[in-house]
Amino acid sequence: MPLPAYALAVALAATSVVPAAGAMTAPAAPEPAAAPEPAAAPEPAAAPVAGPIVQMFQWPWDSIAQECRSTLGPKGFGAVQVSPPQEHVRLDGEDHPWYQDYQPVSYQLESRRGNREQFAAMVSACNDAGVQIYADAVVNHMAASDAIGSAGTTHEKYVYPGLYSDADFHDCRRDIANYDDKDEVRNCELVGLSDLATESDYVRSAEQAYLNDLISLGVSGFRVDGVKHMPPEDVGAIFGGLDEVPGTGARPYVFQEVIADQATSAGEYAGNGDVTEFAYHHEVSEAFKNGSLAGLEDVADHMTLPSEQAVVFIDNHDTQRSEPTLTYKDGTAYDLANAFMLAFPYGTPQLISGFAFDDPDAGPPADSEGRTSPASCSDQAWVCEHARPIIAGMAGFHREVQGAELTNWWDDGSGRVAFGRGDAGFVVLNREDAAIEQQSFQTSLPAGTYCDVMSGSLQDGSCTGGAVDVNEDGWLTTSVPANSGVALHAGAKLS
Repeated sequence: MPLPAYALAVALAATSVVPAAGAMTAPAAPEPAAAPEPAAAPEPAAAPVAGPIVQMFQWPWDSIAQECRSTLGPKGFGAVQVSPPQEHVRLDGEDHPWYQDYQPVSYQLESRRGNREQFAAMVSACNDAGVQIYADAVVNHMAASDAIGSAGTTHEKYVYPGLYSDADFHDCRRDIANYDDKDEVRNCELVGLSDLATESDYVRSAEQAYLNDLISLGVSGFRVDGVKHMPPEDVGAIFGGLDEVPGTGARPYVFQEVIADQATSAGEYAGNGDVTEFAYHHEVSEAFKNGSLAGLEDVADHMTLPSEQAVVFIDNHDTQRSEPTLTYKDGTAYDLANAFMLAFPYGTPQLISGFAFDDPDAGPPADSEGRTSPASCSDQAWVCEHARPIIAGMAGFHREVQGAELTNWWDDGSGRVAFGRGDAGFVVLNREDAAIEQQSFQTSLPAGTYCDVMSGSLQDGSCTGGAVDVNEDGWLTTSVPANSGVALHAGAKLS
């Protein structure tokens, strides 16, 4: 069975050794507290935000803080998934590829994106803007080789000073060879990465100390990396015992990356929190790539997870590089697929906003030392998918229609669909190469004039883009250009 893209990428660096000359060894981390007595994990927290999650892939902390204030909060995004904040290996000889960040060296908050103070300031700024922070949590493994970390920590494989020693890792010291063998998938090494013994009380308490440190800074949740490489009970024990998010009385939101296959189902992990539904990416991305949208009315029936436990996406940092059915490089087809995801009532949508690349291993824009350059949507090196007009407008649509049922489905049997979300919103998507000319659609919207949020917004009592009238019987008549769309919602209705 083929390995995930991350696994294939890490294989290139699994034997890399970074010179430690001149490096200073980081201070030893404090001993983690003794693990508490095992107890039943509380019920997993539901997604606590109305707006979508956006993965700001490899963005530095200072840049995310600014983007929360200027764009993400005002546009209605609910949460940002940030790249792993812990100290990671430095693969200087590999030109600092993106995947080095998924090889922890210690749990110090010192990465190529910034230090602890910058991370805390970013969390505070985003929370103040109404945007929660979810950290990408790497708890299955540590770095693959002897090297130096982003905070200066020198280490050997299986020996991470002040944190883990040889006894804290599984005895299977070889790569996973048979992905149909569940025990091997969970206990052997993912292309050389030191596989932590997550059944160990010590390992669990060390990881909880790290995650609770992030929570103490205001982090509201976690995306858990590589979950199928850990037993469900280990994941539940680690994340089920975390602290409440300060000032909320709520447990952190958890969603788990599970690339399901014959040996591992997504449902095995649903008791711990939400789970990524990779089948959605395949079906919806393929439909918009080929322009065959009519069958998407029943897409939820083809999924393995119930809507309330599924996290869905058109692409993420792995699929962009390994299964690029649709990515930012596909233009409007990609934008419309994301618009569908943000409008259709299935799952919690997750977007991505990253950097431009041709080499799938390439790291983000950086200086000569590998420190990530400031991210800005005015810099073409950063793609800023979240700021594209269709996607940015549909973030607010998604927030506005939460909880409203699917209504008034229409399709032409091919590449044109329209549907409503009760009396809260209505969307028309045209993936054909010809325009829809003055087509009438039945909606459940109240009568009035609405701004088309795919082409603009409601500002100061007027529409910056198109506007559409809905009559007293709920009908609207509009034209939709080729490969375009129209979206109306109650929050963008003229008074």
